[in-house]
Amino acid sequence: MKINGVQVEDTFAEAFKMYGTRILITAKTMEWARESAIKMTGFATSVIGCGCEAGIEGETLETPDRRPGVKSLVFTMSKKEMEKQLLNRVGQCVMTSPTSACFNGLETQEKLKVGGKLRFFGDGFQISKLVDGKRYWRIPVMDGEFLVEDAFGFQESVGGGNFLVLGEDLEVTLRATEKAVNAIKSLNNIILPFPGGIVRSGSKLGSRYKNLGASTNTAFCPTIKRQVNTSLSEQVNAVLEIVIDGLDEHSVKDAMKAGIEAACIPGIAMISAGNYGGSLGQSNIYLHQLF
Repeated sequence: MKINGVQVEDTFAEAFKMYGTRILITAKTMEWARESAIKMTGFATSVIGCGCEAGIEGETLETPDRRPGVKSLVFTMSKKEMEKQLLNRVGQCVMTSPTSACFNGLETQEKLKVGGKLRFFGDGFQISKLVDGKRYWRIPVMDGEFLVEDAFGFQESVGGGNFLVLGEDLEVTLRATEKAVNAIKSLNNIILPFPGGIVRSGSKLGSRYKNLGASTNTAFCPTIKRQVNTSLSEQVNAVLEIVIDGLDEHSVKDAMKAGIEAACIPGIAMISAGNYGGSLGQSNIYLHQLF
């Protein structure tokens, strides 16, 4: 199968069941809302080393307090870890940010206490407020009050949707993946958790070192392709990866399709995907079926 002359390999991306939530941060200006969201989603590229995967979904003016807002998504492997990450990140990065407020952005039956636990920072001076059946907490801070919703919804989600862009050189491969990111980032319900949406250090399961559960994806590393069982042809000298997390599998598939189409430019030899033979992930997303 080819798109714009670029071969799309008949393979699949192995995605994983995760838990996802949406956080809505508002502030006096969009700049301050964005600044808080950037800090809140920092150090959140992979659950392997960061505890969660997070990113900014988009900006909005449709907010409970009618102020500029930024939507962010957070994904974890367990409910317990989700609560831990929300408490740490909202408490340290949103409550500390000037003029900020924080709201639940995902209405689900099951919820986690966020404001309901952060309220204790108010040292007994916090005030509970019930509006339209929802509970909020007003916590006194030095610029006035930090308004935070009592509980945040979450749901089963999909993490690790991906595709690999194999190019003739780094310049064209980077340009292709940047085009893919631009095509994806306007979509809803998904994030690209890695820097600029692009990964260069793709991994495989296992390592020759006993203390490591994962190591560099040797089959796709061009500098050692003569030393290993490589997946790269002679013409491929750079590989970059796009990883996508979404609140549902349909959103991840839409993002993969849009990104692959955008990445198929002259100088790209092939589009592939990362998987572990189907032995780990609960969702196998086949590239050809996207089209």
